[in-house]
Amino acid sequence: MMAETKPTHPYHLDDQIGYLLRLASQRHATIFQALTINALTPTQFSALIRISEQDKCSQNRLGRLASMDVATIKGVVDRLRQKGLIAVEPDPNDKRRTLISLSPTGTDLVARMRDVGHAITAETLNPLSATEQRTLLKLIRKLG
Repeated sequence: MMAETKPTHPYHLDDQIGYLLRLASQRHATIFQALTINALTPTQFSALIRISEQDKCSQNRLGRLASMDVATIKGVVDRLRQKGLIAVEPDPNDKRRTLISLSPTGTDLVARMRDVGHAITAETLNPLSATEQRTLLKLIRKLG
């Protein structure tokens, strides 16, 4: 019979990175939903920002740029198209591909959401000092 071994360090959920990141993510999601325009989700907003940075790109490239898998980016693109925020056109260099760009409505929304995005970030990080905010962002970038 094996002897029971006690862990050398007790497991405290409140000290676990996954739990803490989930709490921070929930806080951010609540703030995002309260401040967003046009009922955008964070993934839709990310896609719109990436499209605005590229001008035009394929759905596959957009997925890579926004760190979304194929199924997720397809759903995001479909919903953005239904909302009239993006335009899709054939790629003149490859008829099998389509290019995605912002519609005029999407361009206007992104312009307004950039300021909202700054406000969302500021509110999410509000409990931290400016130095703590910079440190947190630097450390989280290392994890990504």
